[in-house]
This record gives sequence, structure tokens and C-alpha cells, in this order.
Amino acid sequence: MELTDKMKEEFYEISEYIYQNPELGDKEYKSSQKLITFLKDHGFYVEKGIVNRETAFKAVFKSDKPGPVIAYLCEYDALPEIGHGCGHNMIGTMSMAAGVILSKFVSETGGEIMVLGTPAEETNGAKVAMAEQGVFEGIDAAMMVHPSGQSYESGESLAMDAIEFEYHGKTSHAAASPEKGINALDAVLMLFNGINALRQQVRQDVRMHGIIADGGVAANVIPDYARAQFYFRAKDRGYLNEIVEKVKGIAEGASRMTGAELKMNNYELSYDDMVTNHALSSAFTANLKFAGVDEVKQASKGLGSLDMGNVSHVVPAIHPYIGLDCPGLIGHTREMAQLTVSEQGKRALIQGIKALALTGYDVLTDRDLLERIKAEFYENSSGRVNG
Repeated sequence: MELTDKMKEEFYEISEYIYQNPELGDKEYKSSQKLITFLKDHGFYVEKGIVNRETAFKAVFKSDKPGPVIAYLCEYDALPEIGHGCGHNMIGTMSMAAGVILSKFVSETGGEIMVLGTPAEETNGAKVAMAEQGVFEGIDAAMMVHPSGQSYESGESLAMDAIEFEYHGKTSHAAASPEKGINALDAVLMLFNGINALRQQVRQDVRMHGIIADGGVAANVIPDYARAQFYFRAKDRGYLNEIVEKVKGIAEGASRMTGAELKMNNYELSYDDMVTNHALSSAFTANLKFAGVDEVKQASKGLGSLDMGNVSHVVPAIHPYIGLDCPGLIGHTREMAQLTVSEQGKRALIQGIKALALTGYDVLTDRDLLERIKAEFYENSSGRVNG
């Protein structure tokens, strides 16, 4: 699209600015405001602080004609010390820019463009609250594209629960009066041993990994407090719920064996598995190739977790990947952060904007495509409910 090429220097500058000003989740004040200012300059009405998150926003551009509603999702949180090692500077810019580009055509096509600012994807993703609180009601398609070493179709991700286990015991001298203490650390160790035993009896897609966040202060004092944090993941939410119930039984057993009191809580929001809408994904893949990407690989097996998964359960959604011409690139690294503002990164940025905007245009103008997107979504939704 010629308009994207004409505006590319502005889009480079925005991505570079977010890269140079890395901010952690829910603290992305500069990054979100940078996107908001550009959206306002191009006629979007912007509501800040939605779903009780200071750096979340909803930007809307409506035409005078009825039509589908297209949502582009921006991410812009960085990683501690590494900065934008997951490329969220590109993600935020691509989604915002695609919304602006497509807004220039909705007076002809009809419909509505929505750009959503979604903070804290790395930790406590705002998309979860948005999905729960109805932000996606009335939206016909939700899209974003993530940088990676190579380009991939939208695929799967694992459902995830982040659970903290706290054990409260009783201090005592570990040598002189051990019988008078209740060892909270022993409870945590039993928790770990129980979870390790459970690994033999779960599906291969399950991932369980944790740390001891608190384990005592001195070797000669029986710890009266110990704390463990775990991530539990599985291919689908239903099976993950079964696993978590088993783990809670293990945690309660450790409490009974040691006498330590147990408290459990979710220390981060839970993510659902990603359900790609393949009709929408196929349209995006075709547009990505049209934008100049030579090869788009089939979706790889998803072993991470995304708050976009929660979105995909309430609205047709995709989460594809655009390549930075670096096969084998590892995410969450300084190398990836640097690539996002390299010449490869700039090229991918423009290709991603074009593919997102063109796919939005397709949904606005191709009634058959929209019907296929909706039919697939409702079929998958029925299967999840009945399953």
C-alpha cells in the first residue's frame, strides 16, 4: 500500500522511540502515550485507562456506514534489564499503524476500526481483563503480529495458571528444640517432590516449572514461612484445570504431613490457550506474502502462553509471526531487541503493517470471508463448550 510507504519514516520513529524508552508492564506511560498521540492526530477517539489499567486504551475510528468492526491489538511492555527483547515496540507500532492506514478507507468500505492498547503481556496481561469485561463485544476480527526469527502462520499456545503456595509454620531452634517447630520449608520440598511425581502421569503437552521464592533465613532456625511459585501449562484450558486440581491436592497433602498452614493464590492472571481462526489466518498469510515476505512457515508447536489466547475464546483472532531474517533467533534476548530497530526490523515493520491493514480491508469488503470467519469461530466455540 502506497500510503504505508509514504508514512514509513513516522512508523520507524515510533518503534525506535518505544525501543529507546523500555517500560515494564503497567508502567508503559511514555510508550502508550506515543501511540495515543499519533492515533488522535489521525482522527481516532481515544479512551484511556480502560479495565482499570492506567496504560490501557481504546481508540476508535467510525465511518458513517455500517460494517464490520476490526480490532488491532498493541503491546508495548518491555522486559527487565533486556528491554524490548520480545519486540513489543514493533507490535505496538504495527497494530497502531495498521489501524491508522485502514481508517483512511472506511469512509468507502463502511465499518469501524478499533486499536486497543494492551499493557503487561509479559506478566499480567490486560487482554485477560478486556476479554472478561466485554471490551471485545461487537468486534468481528482481532489481529496482531509478533516479530520472530522467521515468519509463521498463527497457531496454538498453552493455557497457563501462575500459582503461589505459601506455607506458615512455627520457628524453633533446629538443634536444641526441633520437636517444637513446624517446618514450612519441608512442606515446600514435599510440594516439589509431589509435583515431580505427577509429571509421570500427565500428557506430554503439560509444563510445570517453579521456584522456591522464600525458604528460611538461617540453617539453625526452623523456617516458619516458605513460599513457592509455579507456572502450570497445558494445550487446553479443560485439561489444565484437571492438572491444577491435582496439584492443589498435593499442596494440601504437604500441609497435612508437616502441619504447616497452606495458602494458595494466583499471583498472575491466567491465560487461555490460543484458538487461531484459520479463515482469518489464511487471509493474513496471503497478504503477508503480497507485502513481500517470501516464505511463511506453518505454525510451530506452541509451548509458550499468550493473553491473546483469552481474546481468541471470545472473538475470531490471529497471532501470526513476522520474520526478522534470523533463523534460530531466541526471544527475550538483547539480540532480538537490537534486531527490531535494524534494517531487517524496519523492513518487517512495514510488511507487518501492510499485511494487517490489507487483511482488515479484506474483512471489511469480502462478505464471504467474514461469513467463513464467523462460522469457524462459532463452530469452535460450540466444541469448547460441549467438550
